[in-house]
Amino acid sequence: MPISTIVIIVLILVLIGAVPAWPHSRSWGYGPSGIISIVLVVFLVLLLMGRL
Repeated sequence: MPISTIVIIVLILVLIGAVPAWPHSRSWGYGPSGIISIVLVVFLVLLLMGRL
């Protein structure tokens, strides 16, 4: 399994964990999931461009 596939899976799991629907993260707002979403989009763009 290539390292990029593992990183995508980890980023998706972190994104799901940062959604403010969980009791421990309700006071965080949408900041963590927004930041992780941006990182995921940048990673996907780099992957599709062949730079990663």
